[in-house]
Amino acid sequence: MTDPDAAHAAEALAALLGDTARRLAERGARDEALATIKASRRLLLVHTSAAMVPAGRAWRLGVLLLDRDARVWATGSITRATEPKREQGLSASVEARRDARRAASRRFTEGEVVNFGHVALPLDAESLASGAADPLVLRDGVVHVRWGRGPGEVRELGAYLTDRSEFV
Repeated sequence: MTDPDAAHAAEALAALLGDTARRLAERGARDEALATIKASRRLLLVHTSAAMVPAGRAWRLGVLLLDRDARVWATGSITRATEPKREQGLSASVEARRDARRAASRRFTEGEVVNFGHVALPLDAESLASGAADPLVLRDGVVHVRWGRGPGEVRELGAYLTDRSEFV
């Protein structure tokens, strides 16, 4: 049986996300590309590199990505589609970022911001009540967002989206 507070919160969440997406679309807010990663493969003697596959567009609202259909994801990684000029032979993390830029440059417009590794958030009442929608959390029947790991880094979602929407 679903908690009535969670059910009401899920309905309010759907309305809030829909309203936010509508307002952003109406004002022509800048959105960013979404991509999924297609893993590298070995076919006999040929090794293919990992690729980014276009997966839509969304607005980056802090720790959340929101698309025109009011679907929401927890942010993952971000890169810019540019062809790196040369290998630098630096740390593995620097080389991984270089590889991500190269993969993005093959499928997206030069200079475009590409989000990848994002995680779809379940928006149903049970997921909100159980904590499965993190960074969305239910407190006293109201959906909040955890934008950091500290105890004070949780904010009511409506106010958070209003603030973050100003920067898009």
